[in-house]
Amino acid sequence: MSATTKPSPYFQIGDRVQLTDAKGKMHTITLQPNQEWHTHNGWLVHNEVIGKPEGSVVETTGGLKFLAFKPLLTDYVLSMPRGATIVYPKDAAMIVGMADVAPGVRVLEAGVGSGALSISLLRAVGSEGRVDSFERRDEFADIARKNVSHYFKALPENWSLTVGSVQDHPHTTKYDRVILDMLAPWECVEMASEVLEPGGVFLSYVATTTQLSATAEAIKESANFTEPESSETIVRGWHHEGLAVRPQHRMIGHTGFLIFARRLAPGTIAPARRRRPSKGAYGLKEEEA
Repeated sequence: MSATTKPSPYFQIGDRVQLTDAKGKMHTITLQPNQEWHTHNGWLVHNEVIGKPEGSVVETTGGLKFLAFKPLLTDYVLSMPRGATIVYPKDAAMIVGMADVAPGVRVLEAGVGSGALSISLLRAVGSEGRVDSFERRDEFADIARKNVSHYFKALPENWSLTVGSVQDHPHTTKYDRVILDMLAPWECVEMASEVLEPGGVFLSYVATTTQLSATAEAIKESANFTEPESSETIVRGWHHEGLAVRPQHRMIGHTGFLIFARRLAPGTIAPARRRRPSKGAYGLKEEEA
């Protein structure tokens, strides 16, 4: 099955349906013929939902009304079973955008976790692209396979998932993007420089400043990439009721850092960045020298 099959705007057997009540509470069901979903106030017959368009209002036998939509990717990712901590939608969106993951692109992914980022990458590369993923832990790989298969209703033909360390695997394929979500991405910088096409993107998602620093220094020392760039994404929602417009009390703050660099052409030496390092940036020995 292709990762870009266009979904129908009408509910069909096997579709996941997100039901939202008047208080904003959400429930998710999977449509099956002749099945019922029971609530505290009556039940909803699946057959009455099948065939309706998205955005319809459905009602239980007790008169309880729900707004029915198919879950968005964000909804699915935040509610799917987890083995490892997921890459949150805000970070997955930035990864796809910053790494310029587009239809036809070949991606090498390491650190699959629960499969959240794999789903975003597969949707972005389309049927002409490919995602080859690596995960060191069997239990995480099993959960990722189930989540990806459940989302696309089958395992995409353009996706492979290998259990093992990506840097220990013999790679015979060239890639356009290398995307890492792992504890020690600096150990994979050399491997990334070997498998990436000139101009290709290296992007790593790390949780701590220590990991960020080690990865940045490894990229610089390799001399095969452009100067690394780093960022984090913070999302704050806003409440609006008439003229009462204010930021929400809760926000999605720090989840991780993204570090980005591009592969230079073989044998190329990039012009050195002209800047003075901050005092103490490289420790006492460097300062004394």
